Amino acid sequence: MSIVLPEGYKPSDDEEYMSPQQLEYFRQKLLTWKQELMEEADSTINHLREENWQEPDINDRASLEADAALELRTRDRYRKLANKIDKALQRISDGTYGWCEETGDPIGLKRLEARPIATLTIEAQERHERLERVHRDE
Repeated sequence: MSIVLPEGYKPSDDEEYMSPQQLEYFRQKLLTWKQELMEEADSTINHLREENWQEPDINDRASLEADAALELRTRDRYRKLANKIDKALQRISDGTYGWCEETGDPIGLKRLEARPIATLTIEAQERHERLERVHRDE
């Protein structure tokens, strides 16, 4: 079943939560985000391939290598984010998208709009972060 969203559609609290229209909206948002990440990653790879690694000046070479390391770390973050996007798309497919993994409560449209890969409500996320800080400080 294919859902065509009206132009300019935004999910609303007036609709049924995680209705087919809302799920399609977030599916498209996630796919667009992933496409942008992949294009950026390709750009990074091309840039690194085209770089002249034979800089004669040691300071220029060190600067070049530092920039390359930063680009590679960024690319790794993109890869991890792409995996989270894939998991969110899977949750859309299996009907669990938009619901907190910990409590089963709705995550909320505003939170999903801001972070479409969210798996926890704000309250559950805050509890999780507090626990991480406590265990890190021990």
